[in-house]
Amino acid sequence: MQIIRTIIWVLLLVALLLFSIANWDPTVTVRIWDGIVVDTKLPAIVIVSFVIGFVPMWLYYRAAKWQWRRKVTSLENAVRTAAATPVAPPETEIIEETVSDPAPAPAYEPTPGADIADADSSLSPSDEAPKA
Repeated sequence: MQIIRTIIWVLLLVALLLFSIANWDPTVTVRIWDGIVVDTKLPAIVIVSFVIGFVPMWLYYRAAKWQWRRKVTSLENAVRTAAATPVAPPETEIIEETVSDPAPAPAYEPTPGADIADADSSLSPSDEAPKA
């Protein structure tokens, strides 16, 4: 990118030099105010006009570049600080709940009058066909 800028500046200076050589002889009369008249060469007017237009834009460019560089440096420092600071693990509260022992299951008590033989027959397949 620097080479392109250098080439542009060299071409601009060569064009200004050729313009100055071609227009050096005629003198231009410039009236600044009613009583002030200046006789000057045309290349001087062109150079002064270029400088008057170039300097404010160059100053604006430098100020914007300086401002952006400060912002980027500030953001880089913030990221660097955030990355360097270790993050503490979040404190978790351990809640101990007291669980009471479950009540024991009631003991199995067979119903009175139930016959063990009847219980065995109810578990065996019946000889009757299922009703549809």
